[in-house]
Amino acid sequence: MSRVYNFSAGPAVLPEEVLKEAAAEMLDYKGTGMSVMEMSHRSKAFEEIINDAEKDLRDLMNIPDNYKVLFLQGGASQQFAMIPMNLMKNKVGDYIVTGQWAKKAYQEAQIYGKANKIASSEDKTFSYIPDCSDLPISEDADYVYICENNTIYGTKYKTLPNTKGKTLVADVSSCFLSEPVDVTKYGIIYGGVQKNIGPAGMVIVIIREDLITEDTLPGTPTMLKYKIHADNKSLYNTPPAYGIYICGKVFKWLKKMGGLEEMKKVNEKKAAILYDYLDQSDMFKGTVVKGDRSLMNVPFVTGNEELDAKFVKEAKAAGFENLKGHRSVGGMRASIYNAMPTEGVQKLVEFMKKFETENK
Repeated sequence: MSRVYNFSAGPAVLPEEVLKEAAAEMLDYKGTGMSVMEMSHRSKAFEEIINDAEKDLRDLMNIPDNYKVLFLQGGASQQFAMIPMNLMKNKVGDYIVTGQWAKKAYQEAQIYGKANKIASSEDKTFSYIPDCSDLPISEDADYVYICENNTIYGTKYKTLPNTKGKTLVADVSSCFLSEPVDVTKYGIIYGGVQKNIGPAGMVIVIIREDLITEDTLPGTPTMLKYKIHADNKSLYNTPPAYGIYICGKVFKWLKKMGGLEEMKKVNEKKAAILYDYLDQSDMFKGTVVKGDRSLMNVPFVTGNEELDAKFVKEAKAAGFENLKGHRSVGGMRASIYNAMPTEGVQKLVEFMKKFETENK
C-alpha cells in the first residue's frame, strides 16, 4: 500500500520526513531504550524535548519574551470555555462569528458572561469575512474573539479586525504556522495542532503575560487556569508528551524548509494551482468570495449532489482521500496544509480535469 494524498481537514497530513524519524525512534529514543510514549515527563530526555519545541516555535513565530507558550490538552474546543473563564473580568466578550467554530466559542462564552455577536457572515453560509474596520466594539468588552481561518467554509481574515484597543483573541487552528504572523497584535493566539502541526488532542496557547492572573471567574477548575500552566511550564500534570514530541519535530522541519516566509510562498503556489482551475472550470466552483479565500482549506461544488458523491467516490479510488465536504456544507473540500506536497495538488487538479471531461 503506497501513501495516499490525504486532504483531510484534521487529523491531517504530516510531513513524511517527520513520520519516518518518529518511526525510527519509536522503540529507542536517543539511547534511552524506550519510546517517548513511555518516558517520564519529568525526565531529562523529555525536558529537552519540550524546551526545544518551545524554543523552535518561538524562533519560527518570533514570539516576544512577554508571551508564554503553553502546551495543553483538550484541543481548541476547551479554549472556548478557558478564555472567558480567565479573561472575562467585566464578564463581557465580543465575538465575530465567521463559521461553526467561532459560533461554538460564542455560544460557550454565554455560559460565563455576556457574549456579544458584533459581526457575522452567517447570512451567506459563512462564505465571506465581514468588514471589520469599524465594529461596534463594546466599551466594557474584555476581549474581541475571532476564528482566523475557517476550516469548514474556507475563509481567512486577510486583515485583522480593528479592535479599538481591546485584546484580540484568535483561534488559528487551521492556519497555524502556514505564514508569518505578528504575535504582538494578539493577546492570545491559539490552535489545536491536529490540522497543520501534529497529532490530535493538544492545543498550543500563546498568551501575553498580563492576561495571566489569579483573577479567574469563580468556580474555574484548577486545570483551566492559565496561571497554573504558565507557572508550571506546561508540566502541572502529565502533558500530551508524544504530541509535543511530534510538534517539536514539525517545528524543526519547518525551520529546515526555510521558516514561515518560505511556507507562505509554497502555500500560495499550491492554493493558486487549485483556485486557478476552479475559476476556469465549467463543472467545479469555489464557494468563497475571492478576496477571503483560505490558503489551507478549499471548498468546492459541482452544484449537483449526485455528481459530488460520484466525484468523491472516484477520487478515493484514485488515491485522493477525505475530499468530502463537511456535513454542514456538502460538496467537496481539499485541505492543503503545509505537509501536503505541491505534487498532491497538481495530481488532484489533473484528476478533476479528467473527471470533468468524462462527465460533461
